[in-house]
Amino acid sequence: MGYKEDLRELQIQLVDFERRVIKHDWKVLLIFEGRDGSGKDGTIKRVTEHLSPRETRIVALGKPTERETTQWYFERWTPRLPAAQEVVCFNRSWYNRAGVERVMGFCTDEEYETFMETVPTFESMLIRSGIKLIKYYLDISKDEQKKRLADRKTDPLKQWKISPIDETALKHWDAYTEARDAMFERTSPPQSPWVVVKADDKKAARCNVIRDILTRIDPDHSGERPDPSVVFQFESAALHDGRLAR
Repeated sequence: MGYKEDLRELQIQLVDFERRVIKHDWKVLLIFEGRDGSGKDGTIKRVTEHLSPRETRIVALGKPTERETTQWYFERWTPRLPAAQEVVCFNRSWYNRAGVERVMGFCTDEEYETFMETVPTFESMLIRSGIKLIKYYLDISKDEQKKRLADRKTDPLKQWKISPIDETALKHWDAYTEARDAMFERTSPPQSPWVVVKADDKKAARCNVIRDILTRIDPDHSGERPDPSVVFQFESAALHDGRLAR
């Protein structure tokens, strides 16, 4: 089966999955993180494009306002959490603090430490409230990121993706790697683990993320499981065995 046929079949399964979300009053929150160019936009589009716009939302927040910087850190996101019968996708999330804010110096060391210490408790509260939370990290190689960021500059349909941060992404590759590893080690408890997606192959990444959503959330789903060479739950061994991009 080719990519288009595979994707269509998986999206049909997602539509059926949404019916069960509505029937059972599930609250589903999907977080998508990853380096610039890792494919978050495209993956989220394939997950949501045939779902009901009434029960499905994509949240992609910009730079916080001056007032928001004085709020409790998680306050910007809490009004956007899913209610019953909803699927919400966060295209980046509160984990900005563990990634770009940490690397670019947009937060203090104290703010970073407070976040890293409190985010597992915050997510535990969400899960205890009934939210089904999955955190995906799309992991790409340095060469692939370089290629994709260059494509943005030449493809007129991708111009909207260009940001000043792109120029520093490759320059700070090692710092982002260090921040990613610390985030995995400190914010991947059993109740809300990170799910890593090897994303150099966009098509394989998209299809396997959908398979993972279907099998991880719905206990009655009997379809194909994701390929473990593409999607796997983070474990400390992954920091040293070559599964993560360096």
